[in-house]
Amino acid sequence: MMTFQDLGLSEQLLQAITELGFETPMPVQEAVIPHLLTNEQDLVALAQTGTGKTAAYGLPMLQKLGDSHDEAHSTRAIVLSPTRELCLQIADDLESFSKYLPDLRILPVYGGTNIEPQIRALRSGIDVIVATPGRLIDLMHRGAAQLGEVHTVILDEADEMLSMGFSESIDAILEGVPAEHTTLLFSATMSKEIERIAKNYLHDAREIVVGSRNEGAEHVNHIYYMVRASDKYLALKRVVDYYPKIYAIIFCRTRMETQEIADKLIQDGYNADALHGDLSQQQRDLTMQRFRQHRVQLLVATDVAARGLDVDDLTHVINYGMPEDIENYTHRSGRTGRAGKKGTSICIVHSRERGRIKDVERTIKKEFVRGTLPSPKEICSKQLWKVIDDIERVEVEEEEIADFLPEVRRKLEWLDKDDLLKRIVSREFSRFLRYYANAPEIEEVDPNVKEKKGKAKGDGKGERKGRRAEGDHEPEEGFSRIFITLGKADGFYAREIIGLVNNRCPGPKIEMGRIDLRPTFSFFEVPEEEADRVLKGLKGLTVKGRRVGADYAEAAQNTGAPHEKRSAKRERKQPEFQPKKKKKNKDDWQKFFTEPKGKGGKKK
Repeated sequence: MMTFQDLGLSEQLLQAITELGFETPMPVQEAVIPHLLTNEQDLVALAQTGTGKTAAYGLPMLQKLGDSHDEAHSTRAIVLSPTRELCLQIADDLESFSKYLPDLRILPVYGGTNIEPQIRALRSGIDVIVATPGRLIDLMHRGAAQLGEVHTVILDEADEMLSMGFSESIDAILEGVPAEHTTLLFSATMSKEIERIAKNYLHDAREIVVGSRNEGAEHVNHIYYMVRASDKYLALKRVVDYYPKIYAIIFCRTRMETQEIADKLIQDGYNADALHGDLSQQQRDLTMQRFRQHRVQLLVATDVAARGLDVDDLTHVINYGMPEDIENYTHRSGRTGRAGKKGTSICIVHSRERGRIKDVERTIKKEFVRGTLPSPKEICSKQLWKVIDDIERVEVEEEEIADFLPEVRRKLEWLDKDDLLKRIVSREFSRFLRYYANAPEIEEVDPNVKEKKGKAKGDGKGERKGRRAEGDHEPEEGFSRIFITLGKADGFYAREIIGLVNNRCPGPKIEMGRIDLRPTFSFFEVPEEEADRVLKGLKGLTVKGRRVGADYAEAAQNTGAPHEKRSAKRERKQPEFQPKKKKKNKDDWQKFFTEPKGKGGKKK
């Protein structure tokens, strides 16, 4: 078995990577590192994300820079990456690898943040710039990024950069460096755009392929479930419930769908969060940090937001519908099954997407397995065994709990062993038992039977109309429905409303039911016995200097309360709510809140 010592790396680099826990090189490292240490030849390397590419190009690059130390710290190497997140990650890795090299300076530069500190750092001298293409172009135009001494240009995740529209920026950067330089291009797939870049800017390039061209990760299983469009969320819940230790990214097509699915999962008790372009950079950074630290189990994301998100140990990638193009599917599925581990890519689709499944199969040369959704009994069995397994694995620290055991025994002495077991299992397991006791049936669709156009419930216009009227329904039995003048425009989603209610209401945590979000107001459900406590807690609440109103939903709609009128006035400022200007009576106000609107506020 080959070791890192066999690859020809310096003692300083070997010491650093040994401390980082590197033991044996991965296939892409075995193939690339010796070649780069002994050649100045251009290179195209095709390997899936997460296969060790940063070390494959980073270690040889750092070794050469260390051997030719430059006291002026002129920029001699550039690494281009598609996103801020990957840019920071690459820079962190290179800093760790170069721990024992003499005074190498590495700087990440990216958009979405103040450019002045980056300009000052560049003017003080930087050996390696790790950059997103747009920000590097800006720094070049300002004269801060001086690239006249660059001898190595690395394009990391080149296929992602091109799919994000950075083709012209990459052209400009490559034209702005000396002709005598080495270009290293790393990509998961060999698309036509990658071939164009390679043909135009690489000369006599060697190609190294780990796996196969345009192939999904070798260790990924591909499964699809075909259901009616209206049942996709119910199917998603069953898939998630069947894998108690799931750690997954759920991909959606749009920002709105991403937020809606995340909100539904959160209010249904799942440890989930959303990642999409409507979030601020600070919110995105916090969400990704929590996900990487496993404090979030399910990340619901758009393709663009998740680009460059490099996370180890993902068990699943779930496609909440197929992406528009096959390369996106390859990128999605390639996020699991990495570093030799097994992974699963699941697609939840309706019958009109059967053609895309076939297209992907032909491209990645792998067959999808048609799955059968697990039954309620199978899911409950899995969850029960997870509870039992967790109890078995608890490490008992007898010295720490010894003083408390006599009191615990006295308190529970009236319970026999069976009673105690029943209570433990019920406490840990009751949510699944309650839900699946009356779980709605999911009709799986035969992929060989064509579904009539326009008949898929919840698909297309019917689904959009249903979403607009989502807030209009009777509360669940035993729950009261509350109206509040806070919504998406205020930055309030399911997580924020749950936190607000529990922060404003001291005492036991309040179990939240259904939450329906609108742009400037929302409805949420709480147990009937808690409703008065919630309304009392929300009384006098102000957000950003504006007083917030809250009331029973029925009372708010029927009385035309002042806070509701203010909310309606704010609502009409939004482009999608522009009702005709006329004097409204009480019935008109009720219709405004309860009837779905079309573009311009006109009734459908």
